[in-house]
Amino acid sequence: MRYTKRALVGLTCAFAMIPAGVAVAGSGPAPKPSERANSQAKSTAPSAAGNPASKMAQTAGVCDDAYQIGKTAYIKRGTATVASVKQFYSPECGENYGYLWVWDSFRDTAGDYDVKVGIYSYSQDEILGERSWTNSTQQEFWSDPTATVTECTAAVGAVRKAGDPLFNQAASDKRC
Repeated sequence: MRYTKRALVGLTCAFAMIPAGVAVAGSGPAPKPSERANSQAKSTAPSAAGNPASKMAQTAGVCDDAYQIGKTAYIKRGTATVASVKQFYSPECGENYGYLWVWDSFRDTAGDYDVKVGIYSYSQDEILGERSWTNSTQQEFWSDPTATVTECTAAVGAVRKAGDPLFNQAASDKRC
């Protein structure tokens, strides 16, 4: 028993020393459809997680097999979180998409607001596929598709409540 614990501790330490791989959009095996799909993915309902089959996603030209890459970013207005920003990737179409979801707590009290979402390309130093909405009360927003899967990118999003002089913004983590 004593040797088993030591061996387990030794293996745990050895695995901790192995460097983690770099996250690259389109590199490595894509999640199996069963791992990506959830009950909402089969519906056309919008969701905070992002549903490529939703009406807004289809209007923006998002491919059905798109899935989130990287970590979610959060747009804050003061101390309150008002929206989430995510980057999606489609292996079938070879495209990236920005996604922004306005939180109910903000949406229910804000009145109308302006929204922007797109994909920032680090190599081009530009926001690509950006779409914007003025005086909106929608909850789900998708950028246009971008052919940036061979570049380092991040999803960028911004929300401005009517009466505020500036946008509140956030960017998801850098993906290469």
